[in-house]
Amino acid sequence: MKLLIAIVQDEDAGELMQEFTKHKFQFTKLATTGGFLRAGNTTLIMGMEDKRLNECINCIDDICKSRKQMITPPIMGGAGEVYLPSYPIEITIGGATVFVMNMEQCLKI
Repeated sequence: MKLLIAIVQDEDAGELMQEFTKHKFQFTKLATTGGFLRAGNTTLIMGMEDKRLNECINCIDDICKSRKQMITPPIMGGAGEVYLPSYPIEITIGGATVFVMNMEQCLKI
C-alpha cells in the first residue's frame, strides 16, 4: 500500500478532487499555505493499493499544470517583513508536489 500526499494550488484543487472522485479515489483535503508566496494551497492525502498509484499520479499530472505569474516579492527586514517598493519578477507557480510513501496498513475505525 502507498500513502500519497499531493500539495496543489487552490486554483487546481477543485478540478483535481472531481477527477479523483470520478476515479473512485478516497482522499482527505487539508487547507494549507505555501511558505514562499504565502498563497493558499490544498493538500490531499490518500492511501491506495500499489497498482493504482500510476493512475492517481496521471490524474494529478493531467490537471495540475505550472504557469507563469508576476509578483513583487517582500523584502525581509530585521524585525520581520518590511514591504518596500521592489521590481516585479516572473515566477513559475502551480504544478504539484507529490510525496509517495510505503504504508504498512490503513485502518478505518
